[in-house]
Amino acid sequence: MPKLIRLYIVNVAIGFALAGVFVGLLLYLNVANLWHLVTHSDKGLIAVAVLWLANGIVFAGVQFGIAVMRMKDDDDDDDDKGNRSPVRVDMSKPVMVKAEAKAPKGY
Repeated sequence: MPKLIRLYIVNVAIGFALAGVFVGLLLYLNVANLWHLVTHSDKGLIAVAVLWLANGIVFAGVQFGIAVMRMKDDDDDDDDKGNRSPVRVDMSKPVMVKAEAKAPKGY
């Protein structure tokens, strides 16, 4: 399996696991009386599944984004940082800038 595919699958699994923990904490802490709503409704299991799925998609995307942004490519790095000396601009003297505009045909 290619490394990028493996990276994606692992991070999506981590994201969905984190979403499961998050939904579990929402239910355990009874945020917005969610535990009562889920346990006293015949559609409560579907609601928890949809909540987990929606949060899983978000958490998986964030987790994969973090993993990609943390990747480092050592091949492009060089020790030459460039010229970091400040550029001086004399703002005390006005500069003439010529601006021309041509009217479209028919005017």
